[in-house]
Amino acid sequence: MKTQIHIPDKTNITAVIVAGGQSSRMGGQDKGLIKLHGKTIIEQIIEQISPQLDRVIINANRNREQYRQFGFPVIKDKIPGFQGPLAGILTALDTVNTEFIITLPCDGPQLAADYVARLSTTLAENSAEIAVAHDGFRMQQMYALIPASL
Repeated sequence: MKTQIHIPDKTNITAVIVAGGQSSRMGGQDKGLIKLHGKTIIEQIIEQISPQLDRVIINANRNREQYRQFGFPVIKDKIPGFQGPLAGILTALDTVNTEFIITLPCDGPQLAADYVARLSTTLAENSAEIAVAHDGFRMQQMYALIPASL
């Protein structure tokens, strides 16, 4: 039986930009801090999510001072040892005071202007507990709307 949940809206969702990895495939270079078209990738994500949501936090385990310069709270994984993006999501779920989180990877600078609305609508229309983005070919698990009570 599915749990009855509130319909997500701008007031009860926190955006979580997940930047907690080691960037091992990038030779250790922090992906969120890479410049693309004159701005860091995380700056571009912040610019795209800020009109959609008021609350943003950044999950980072390295370069935390650099991430703090963007003006949002920075949280470190509660589970040590770079355990992957789920550790960052778990930490965010334990940290936020909103009903939902919406996750964004730090290396995805192309965010739809209606990203939050689309996932919120999908969740509500399907009476689902979690909504995950799909690009037409496969699910994109790092783009998700998740209840904080999970």
